[in-house]
Amino acid sequence: MGRIVVTEYMSVDGVVEAPSGDESCERVGWTDAFSRGPEGEKFKLDETMNSDALLLGRLTYDGFAPAWPHYAGEPADKFNTMPKYVVSQTLSNPEWNNTTVLSGDVVDEVRKLKERYDGDIVVHGSPQCQERGTLSPNHRFEMSPVHRTPCPLTTVP
Repeated sequence: MGRIVVTEYMSVDGVVEAPSGDESCERVGWTDAFSRGPEGEKFKLDETMNSDALLLGRLTYDGFAPAWPHYAGEPADKFNTMPKYVVSQTLSNPEWNNTTVLSGDVVDEVRKLKERYDGDIVVHGSPQCQERGTLSPNHRFEMSPVHRTPCPLTTVP
């Protein structure tokens, strides 16, 4: 049976919103100036290469889907080919390869995913998805310095 693993960028004062990328959020890119170092980079690559599937909320999917197909090599090839599941009531025709929309009972859908896979089903960010019943005892927080205007995990817009 697979397990849900949540991997999350978070500042020490609770910001999870838009850590990198081009999201249209006030705090976008706040992790870009910091390096994980070689050990951190290896950890993140191993995390991706050892996962069986991605489970994403709609906002995280909307950030990942247009970006990752433009990259090649590890980990992009893995992201672009692996099964991806998006929790959404509004997305009907996902364009990113190998994406399935989960629009029913989230807890039941996640239970079925755990039965389908043997390895990790990784949730990147997606705090709203976590609030809807996919919370896991397996959290990996990548902490960054204090941010001036926190957007706590439970109140992301």
